[in-house]
Amino acid sequence: MSIKSEIKSLIIRKGYTIKDVADQLGEKYNKSYSPENLSNKLRRETIQYKEVKDIADIIGYKLVWDDKEQQ
Repeated sequence: MSIKSEIKSLIIRKGYTIKDVADQLGEKYNKSYSPENLSNKLRRETIQYKEVKDIADIIGYKLVWDDKEQQ
């Protein structure tokens, strides 16, 4: 599954829209953050890790790094 598909499906699963998330990112970064900008970043896979962490926070997820060697 592509980054775009994975993030979009998580956003939708939690009952948000790309517009909802873009609006909240815009508030957080104190700048204009359009749904088109977010969609383009997802489509081109140029989204920054910090933005992915912020999206996860907005929709109620936490990114966890799992050490597979510990299992």
